[in-house]
Amino acid sequence: MSMLTPPGMGGKYRITGDKYPRMRPHRRRGRLVVVVVACGTALGVAGWGTLQLIDVFTGGGGTASAAGSSSECSTKADTKTSAGASTGTGTSKASPASSTAALPQPAQITVNVFNATTRSGLAKTTADELKKRGFKIGDVGNASKEYDKKVTGTGILLGPASSLNTSLPVLATQLTAAERRTDAARKGAELDLIIGNGFKALSSQADATEALTALAAPQPSASADTKKGC
Repeated sequence: MSMLTPPGMGGKYRITGDKYPRMRPHRRRGRLVVVVVACGTALGVAGWGTLQLIDVFTGGGGTASAAGSSSECSTKADTKTSAGASTGTGTSKASPASSTAALPQPAQITVNVFNATTRSGLAKTTADELKKRGFKIGDVGNASKEYDKKVTGTGILLGPASSLNTSLPVLATQLTAAERRTDAARKGAELDLIIGNGFKALSSQADATEALTALAAPQPSASADTKKGC
């Protein structure tokens, strides 16, 4: 009987040989389950991230964003409309059409032309050209001592304070590079065109007509420009 056989046991329970049997520990199935779950979670997160990237690069959310912006704009518009109706001040600001209607025509503007350079004849030739373009001509001659030989640029357009946004811009279409000035103490509605050393000629007839057309065209309001999406 082998020394490995417990006392009192024999027969089929007898252990033969001179070595202990190899005893293997049970495999831990818990670790395997944890590893499988972790791998599945990682794959799921990676797949979700991939779908999000695809939506970003293909513009998948564009429709929802556009719909949201549209509804927001319509809500703001409805709010402003209802507020204006309830207070009675919804149309207190002048519309672009009313602003352009206030601009005078060239035939309604009287221009005095003065020469502040040492070149003779500029005042008369410039006045004649302005007359051909529909402006009324007032005084023509040399500039006063205040401006004589002191205007280095193309010229100066001078008028009363009331002309800043009315007749002065209309005259400026004929000499776009000229400096615009207003005098609060100036009486009447006449404008002065003071020719400077940098003067060569009035703007071409085509350019002046184009500038006049653009000036008379309705301009979008600042609030509309800042909310183009609406």
